[in-house]
Amino acid sequence: MTDQKPIAPGAAAPAEATLLQTLTRGLEVLELVATSNGQATAKMIAHTVGLRSSTCYHLLRTLKQAGYVVRVDGGTYDVGPRAGALGHHLDVRFGPSPEISALLSRLHNKTQETAYVCGWYHGSIVMQQFIGGTHPLVVKQLEVGYSANMHARASCKSVLAHLPQDIVAAMFSGVELAALTPKTTTSYPALVAELDQVRRRGYSIDDEEFHEGVCCVSSAFFDAGDNPVGSFTVSVPSNRSSTLVSSVAAEVLEAASLATTMLRSGRLVVNEQATPASRERGWRPPQPPSMRLVDPS
Repeated sequence: MTDQKPIAPGAAAPAEATLLQTLTRGLEVLELVATSNGQATAKMIAHTVGLRSSTCYHLLRTLKQAGYVVRVDGGTYDVGPRAGALGHHLDVRFGPSPEISALLSRLHNKTQETAYVCGWYHGSIVMQQFIGGTHPLVVKQLEVGYSANMHARASCKSVLAHLPQDIVAAMFSGVELAALTPKTTTSYPALVAELDQVRRRGYSIDDEEFHEGVCCVSSAFFDAGDNPVGSFTVSVPSNRSSTLVSSVAAEVLEAASLATTMLRSGRLVVNEQATPASRERGWRPPQPPSMRLVDPS
């Protein structure tokens, strides 16, 4: 089965001809099944993905035969053992360390809000783990593995603010920045100016720039070489953000500070740093490196 049209002998293949639409659609089906919590029916999948019923059933049978989906009682589909194994391998490769996960849990427990941890990986800032808050807060598309729209997310800008200028310029200079909301920063010079503010303040704020109705506060953490390697972020509904930003920022900064100390010393220490005695001995939160971004234009 193929969705490719034959190419005349000697004709140059268009760029899109190298894309296997059947594979793309199969992956779309698998992704939909994985995010539907076992409630996906063939009819719903075909309608959502935009497939003919016969094509949808063929893809589902193929995925089922390969072990990536299973058909459960009631005729719905869920992820199969092969998909679970793939997810485990991705978690091991991209997921945060146990110590970082523990600090994420601490951040969530202290704020009772939705908390995230992201990691800087091969030129992208990837969502690694999140814990939902006690208040309903749903941000579409923002899930583990998400790495798009870095110009609009607090979790990304907190890391970008501490990267060398040439890396940031390579990522964004001359690139169209999508306007996700009326508040999204859409020009590179404006983004550079915002990153300068983030670096001086110590944390970033997304005031409904990525998703309307949601405000986020984020702070980066650093490895032993003073390189930003990730960030902690807390999201709150914008109608409560005016009273929560300062307190949430303090907790996000603490989580980032503890992670930086752990990465530099190899030890995760919380109680020692939290005591007044340790402060009397001169303990201070680790400070990020100072890197000034310059607009190359």
